[in-house]
Amino acid sequence: MLASLPSNTHRWPASLALHYQPASGRSVVHHQHNGPLRVLKSLYPEGDAVCHNVLVHPPSGLVGGDTLDIQVQVDAGAHALITTPGATRFYRSEQGLAQQKVSVALDPGAKLEWLPLETIAYSGCLALNQWVAQLSPGSALMAWDMLALGLPHANLAFDQGHYAQHLEIKGMWLERAHLAASDERLLNSPLGLAGQRCMGTLVLAQGSALADAERSLALDVARQVCEASPLRVWSGVTSPDPRIVVVRVLAPQVEAVFHLLKSVWLGWRADIWRMPTVPPRIWAM
Repeated sequence: MLASLPSNTHRWPASLALHYQPASGRSVVHHQHNGPLRVLKSLYPEGDAVCHNVLVHPPSGLVGGDTLDIQVQVDAGAHALITTPGATRFYRSEQGLAQQKVSVALDPGAKLEWLPLETIAYSGCLALNQWVAQLSPGSALMAWDMLALGLPHANLAFDQGHYAQHLEIKGMWLERAHLAASDERLLNSPLGLAGQRCMGTLVLAQGSALADAERSLALDVARQVCEASPLRVWSGVTSPDPRIVVVRVLAPQVEAVFHLLKSVWLGWRADIWRMPTVPPRIWAM
């Protein structure tokens, strides 16, 4: 297991705690950081109800021994949207494990949109990406994860290393992946990634069961986007629990994954949450 690997003596840990609360009709964030991980100023492109934040990691990547620890708490009545200005990069590790760990907790009546840009696993990395959420009854979440294994179109194939992923909503949904560059069967088999090197997952989840009509609508919206996409044979939509709808997609390049997941997210925002379709400003830069 990756967690048993020795750690590099030259660690560069960083942590960030984000606490969203309602205040006089506005969602506000209180934050504490340690090391090179920061939150930019709060933005309100769609009014006071939704606080948009961009997380910034100035070193721009992780190597063996580095750890990013992010904790997100959203109180009742608050709504947060969190993204990043660019990719999270796991570079070649000479020794030890590079880790990103995200912990999310939503109170009843809280909403969170977790929408970082892609993660890139460079050849030779030893990486763990862990994302765990706890949803209270009455809370709502939209979250995605996008992964690129190497940069094959830049002649930087993922031909060495290991990437482990843990995505979980407690008591509702759990997905784990262990992607070794040497695992030809997993990476290239039709029952695995079928030669694709980018993958994405998007979830719509609530702390309580979705109403039947709402769940059916969420499935229909996502399926219509997938069917109209060039990636229709590489994408799918499921609802493994009455509280969640999951979209999955494979592609040769991450831009196509982003486009499909963004389209589903915008559709869910409009039809399920009855909200304006307002993408973060930084995506247009």
